[in-house]
Amino acid sequence: MLEKSIESHFKKRCKELKIFVAKNTGMRGIPDRICVCNGRTIWVELKKPGEKPKPHQEARIRELEKYGAEVYVLDNKEDVDVVLEHLASHEKLR
Repeated sequence: MLEKSIESHFKKRCKELKIFVAKNTGMRGIPDRICVCNGRTIWVELKKPGEKPKPHQEARIRELEKYGAEVYVLDNKEDVDVVLEHLASHEKLR
């Protein structure tokens, strides 16, 4: 499965769940997507199955988390569903 397939599923689910999504357009290391729903904001880095964030991405993720941000690295459709459904339901995963 390619990252593109996961990204397509992600977009479809965001639309179904009425989640606002903005795409990162250039800041190095920032996760791919910012998602907003029900007063919550999360950051999402999409990867192909088994792929991990690069060191500069990992550093930026840790920086965001230091400031209290929720950041998720998702590499499969099932995890996309879990994270987005929790966002849409007002619940936090962590």
